[in-house]
Amino acid sequence: MGSGGRNNLELTLAISDYDHVRDLTSGLIRPEGIELRSLDFRVEEIFFRFAASREWDLSEFSMAKYCSLVAAGESGLTAIPVFPSRVFRHSSFYVRRGGDIKAPADFAGRRVGVPEWAQTAGVYARALITHEYGVALKDIEWVQAGVNEPGRQEQAKLRLPEGVELRVEPARSLTEMLLAGDIDVIITAHPPDAYSGPGGPVVRLFEDYEPLEADYYARTGIFPIMHTVAIRRDVYEQHRWMAMNMLKAFEQSKQRSVSRLREITASRFPLPWSPVRAAEAEELMGEPWPYGIEKNATTLDAFLGYCFEQGVCIRRLKTEELFAPEVTQEFRV
Repeated sequence: MGSGGRNNLELTLAISDYDHVRDLTSGLIRPEGIELRSLDFRVEEIFFRFAASREWDLSEFSMAKYCSLVAAGESGLTAIPVFPSRVFRHSSFYVRRGGDIKAPADFAGRRVGVPEWAQTAGVYARALITHEYGVALKDIEWVQAGVNEPGRQEQAKLRLPEGVELRVEPARSLTEMLLAGDIDVIITAHPPDAYSGPGGPVVRLFEDYEPLEADYYARTGIFPIMHTVAIRRDVYEQHRWMAMNMLKAFEQSKQRSVSRLREITASRFPLPWSPVRAAEAEELMGEPWPYGIEKNATTLDAFLGYCFEQGVCIRRLKTEELFAPEVTQEFRV
């Protein structure tokens, strides 16, 4: 933990309220040489405001949008390999209850809605459709609209693959269209308002998704990364040492969170058997929630391949292009 001081670099970070960043954002952990001011908004607002106006110095940011910007030549950002949100995406397919869509193999010839083509959850979900279930993207009719509200717009520069068409529906929501039978599936990180569990009008395609996701990880080694931490390049260029110092502070905060999760003496989370679930996850996946490049090489390489083949990135990126060079290697004692 660093100590506060009058000459510390003052930085502002916007990030959602995750337990594994809370000791950092609360000031319990102080990055060496940095005085950190933290802002907590919903991730949708964080992404929108940072993409539009770069209102703060460091920001939680959509992994797919960040990669899209880098591929398109955006030089105003860099990042550190901190991944606040990671979610397997078998849970992100929503259909009408009682419909005839039983598996992603049934998507061919159907209408599938996405809130944005470059939403990170959608990149991983479409990769499942093609790589796990064998349906080509060009064999699906794609529709873009807000999940629960009309008017959502694509924010990334796309180069859609040959034969893939994406129709924009600015005046309707995906949920409205699904209930009306005008689309057959929604792929989204944020559940539709009409989703209320297996008995509602909208259901998950895979309600029992955990075994599927555990098997997927065991076979592929891919633990999907949703978000990273981006830095305004002008701030980074003036203080290049801050990238590693922030990475170390995020790591310290995460380790304290993992220790709370493992604790058996007292319940640190309002969830019975949380230490047991933590042990089960570690047995399958090893180190909990890894940061850094080397430990995430399989996931990062796969994701960059997905982004290119889906037209989210206009060229195939290399992992080293994403992160500040100061954090691409780890020192060891």
